[in-house]
Amino acid sequence: MTAANEAVNGFVAVVAAEDPSQTHHWLWPEGYELLFGVPATLLVFGLLYWKAWPVIKQGMAARTQRVQDELDEATKARGDAEAEAARIREALGDIETERSRILADADVQAEATLVDGRQRLDAETAEMESKAASDLEAAASRSGDELRSEIVRLSSAVIDRVVVESVDDTAHQDLIEAYISKVGAGAGVRNDV
Repeated sequence: MTAANEAVNGFVAVVAAEDPSQTHHWLWPEGYELLFGVPATLLVFGLLYWKAWPVIKQGMAARTQRVQDELDEATKARGDAEAEAARIREALGDIETERSRILADADVQAEATLVDGRQRLDAETAEMESKAASDLEAAASRSGDELRSEIVRLSSAVIDRVVVESVDDTAHQDLIEAYISKVGAGAGVRNDV
């Protein structure tokens, strides 16, 4: 068994002497790895270049175009916004001018309304004054007429009482006959006419 043990020990020593995680060269891998790895890498990179590179290139070009379109749109939007801002600033000046014009028109209309109102008020005042004057005249006339009629009534009553008390029966009879003859004479004159 000694020879067999020695062989096993020698194999174990050889296997133990080689570290599988270590290569023979500090930069290059083992030869068999290069034999299979380099063509596999070239094949993968060739397939990627042949199939994936056009898709990647097209995607990058599309992204570049999309970014450029967004930049163009932003530039156009900025130009539109600046033009709109200029138009608004110009319109703001127009708004101030229009505001001043409207206020001036309103002042003119207010002044015209005031003048018209004063004229109407003066006309209504004159009309009311003339109506009041005519009402006063009518009231004075009515008062005068009423006063006259009252004076006549009271005078008639006083005269009747004075006449009744101062005139005796014979004088009363003479007055009645004189009145009748006077009325009869007046009736004869009317018939002649």
